[in-house]
Amino acid sequence: MSRPKLLILDEPSMGLSPLFVKEIFSVIKKLKEDGVTILLVEQNAKMALSIADYAYVIETGKITLEGPAQEL
Repeated sequence: MSRPKLLILDEPSMGLSPLFVKEIFSVIKKLKEDGVTILLVEQNAKMALSIADYAYVIETGKITLEGPAQEL
């Protein structure tokens, strides 16, 4: 299996049970710790911000907030 430098994920938790969502984000966090750059589109802001370094919040197609995840 390859070791990507960039992983693009679009709503990886959509339609999953809370147990699977927790597992998916655990895997994403591990990949980040292993040095993989991750571009994540996610409606679950709390989970996304818990692993993000930097974030953009988009509402109706416009960026309404951006900055370090810990500040959002």
